[in-house]
Amino acid sequence: MSKVCAVFGGSRGIGKAVAKLLVQRNYKVAVISRNLDAAKATTEELGGHLALSCDVAQEQAVQRTFEEIVKKIGNVNCLVNAAGINRDALLLRTKTEDILSQLSVNLIGSMYTCKVALRGMVQQQDGAIVNIGFIHTDMTSSLEESTLNQNIPLGRFGEADDVAQAVTFLLSSPYITGHVLVVDGGLQLQM
Repeated sequence: MSKVCAVFGGSRGIGKAVAKLLVQRNYKVAVISRNLDAAKATTEELGGHLALSCDVAQEQAVQRTFEEIVKKIGNVNCLVNAAGINRDALLLRTKTEDILSQLSVNLIGSMYTCKVALRGMVQQQDGAIVNIGFIHTDMTSSLEESTLNQNIPLGRFGEADDVAQAVTFLLSSPYITGHVLVVDGGLQLQM
């Protein structure tokens, strides 16, 4: 029986790379994005099983999304939180609403999805959750790569596929729990 994985932020970047690998490994994948058309296009392109729209900053929307997944493809065994927004600016110039929206999506949104997913996982006594951090995607394309590359021991900025490999490893490893896996090309070694 295939495991069901909900990939929030699954229509682009890291989430799309993760969804692609999970489909190839026979998971039933729900691609979730704020943009339903993007979720549908990605689901069709990858051969996923379900496309949904959800604003992770809205707790009731997250609850409804999980209910829809359970109803259409089964109980969620795996959750990948790859949804995020970026409002890069100097703190002095950052608008309060931009700070609040980043916190709502990037932090609180992941907490909402984890909270709902955990209910089902505890009942099933099975499940895995992976929360994604910072890597090279279109959201980080404005960063100066040459400077970053000089500080990364592997000599390059990580790509979505690099993270997707680590995510699929964690999701398929039943005895790993509560672990923080740093996928940064050795950047933390320089700090």
